[in-house]
This record gives sequence, structure tokens and C-alpha cells, in this order.
Amino acid sequence: MVATKAKPKTKKATGMTMPQIRQKAKGLGITSGKMSKVDLIHEIQRAEFCTPCYGTTNGYCDQTGCCFMADCLKVRQ
Repeated sequence: MVATKAKPKTKKATGMTMPQIRQKAKGLGITSGKMSKVDLIHEIQRAEFCTPCYGTTNGYCDQTGCCFMADCLKVRQ
């Protein structure tokens, strides 16, 4: 019997959940109320002095440090 190496499992980037987004907003002093996910993320981006660009990409983004990037690349407005 020949031993084979198991491939390491990689974690797929899934983005942030809505409760995580609300918590981040709260930490920045933003009241989420009934804001949509997109609007709330734009408010967070503004509060962090970033361009409110979530969901406006065409499959490319150079903002590699953005915590919304994984989700953003999947969204089309």
C-alpha cells in the first residue's frame, strides 16, 4: 500500500455576514436601521475614508485590503 499525501483544505473566502457587517457599522458609530447591505457597506466605506465602491466592479478590484472584497466581486448592481 502506497501512502499518499492529502491535499490541505483551503478555506474559500466567503465575505462577511450581515450580522458581522452591522457589528462593524456599530463600531464605527453607524446606525444600520433598515439599510440594505449595499447601502450599509457604502456607509462603512465612507466612515473608513474609502471610496464607496462595493458592488460596482466588473470583476476587478485593486483594494486588496478591503474586508468586503470577496463578496464585492460577486455583486452586480
